[in-house]
Amino acid sequence: QYKFRDLTIEELKDISKTYPNFTFSMNTYTFKDGSQKDLLNFSGTVPVKYGNSYNIPICLWILDSHPFAPPICFLKPTANMGIAVGRHIDARGRIYLPYLQNWSHPKSTLIGLIKEMIAKFEEELPLYSLSSSDAARQSELLSYIAKITEGEADMKSRSKTRGRNEGYCNKITVVGAGDLGIACVLAVAAKDVADKVVLLDLFEGAAKGGTMDLEIFAVPDVEISKDFSASADSKVVVLTVNSLGNAQTYLDVIQSNVDLFRGIIPAVSHYSQNAVLLVASHPVEVMTFVSWKLSSFPKSRVIGVGANLDSERFRYILTNLLKAEVLAKDAWVIGEQGEYKVPSWTSCNAAANQTEAMAAHNSREKVANRAMEVLKGKGQKSWSVGLSVADLADSILKDKRKVHSVSTLAKGCCNINSEVFLSLPCILGTSGVIEMVRLEEDPLVQEKLQSSAGSIHDLQQQLKL
Repeated sequence: QYKFRDLTIEELKDISKTYPNFTFSMNTYTFKDGSQKDLLNFSGTVPVKYGNSYNIPICLWILDSHPFAPPICFLKPTANMGIAVGRHIDARGRIYLPYLQNWSHPKSTLIGLIKEMIAKFEEELPLYSLSSSDAARQSELLSYIAKITEGEADMKSRSKTRGRNEGYCNKITVVGAGDLGIACVLAVAAKDVADKVVLLDLFEGAAKGGTMDLEIFAVPDVEISKDFSASADSKVVVLTVNSLGNAQTYLDVIQSNVDLFRGIIPAVSHYSQNAVLLVASHPVEVMTFVSWKLSSFPKSRVIGVGANLDSERFRYILTNLLKAEVLAKDAWVIGEQGEYKVPSWTSCNAAANQTEAMAAHNSREKVANRAMEVLKGKGQKSWSVGLSVADLADSILKDKRKVHSVSTLAKGCCNINSEVFLSLPCILGTSGVIEMVRLEEDPLVQEKLQSSAGSIHDLQQQLKL
């Protein structure tokens, strides 16, 4: 069941015209976790000049979320060919290219992918000729590779794979290996939230030092990968990536992030179809909306980190600095992350009469304003957000039914009629948002939420999804 059938067919027609030797079929593909799916695939040879001219056999599997997710690519060597393991080829013949890592529709196409494949193969030939004795020794390996690339993984291997994965019932994937991504991994590991953590390092560059250190010091149950399939069957997928482009305006920056997410969300959604998406990328309200639209997940399973950190700090300030523990119990920071966030309460103590109620309200407002002033001086460093992410993931994975202020679809709340995400108190469990907690009615708070919703909606209307 291909979600974007017409777009996929058009691309395959272009392939057939350009490379008439390719053959197309529908076969069962077996993923790393042992799960299977019927997928379109095509195989044939591409011409490569490396001194002489060579025809390199390849096989490409088209995921059902194509063209928003990159294909899975393999070499398909014959019995007299050996695989030259290198920068872009592993021992099984799987092909890894920058083009695949940076895949983003509509910029990325199958034709463009094959052109880059040819260019990389001309720099470093992926296959070599075997002698007869070498060919004999390699026959068993090639048979196994052929089974994988034809989607027929050995039953014994599948059994072993299932055995390894059964121990990882609570698996988290963190997408992005920048400071925030690594902070999330370390916080999740430190709080012992998950059985396994996968860090998807999709981009070469500044982040390499951090991932190298994770490898050097061997943080338990943490896997670093560039392959989306490593995220398979995650219970929570944390999005931390932000575009590092040279955009000139705020809208351009957000659009760059949207373009980045177009190549990520369909892929992680494909491999973890029952996951909760937890968005930490900026601006969190807009990127949570984008993740919801691109994933087609129910609204309950797409949430942003929102004001969870601010709320925890707010209650701590009320309790420990201002000695207002009674007020702290039901206190929340809600709305839009940044300067437009507002304090609110989910309940209030009943007063004997209107005069007492007004006095209590005024007293509470004064304390809340003092707490918010203290809160302004607290920045959101990567490690702080990482701890907040670990806190949210813990509530989700362990089904704690704990209340957090997270970015959730606010339509229908406080007379908001547009599809925007704002931080609101929500009960979290294994299925994400279980229930939104009712806020105390406050006209000023509602007015601020409606104002935030309006400005966010206007911004979203200008984006190209």
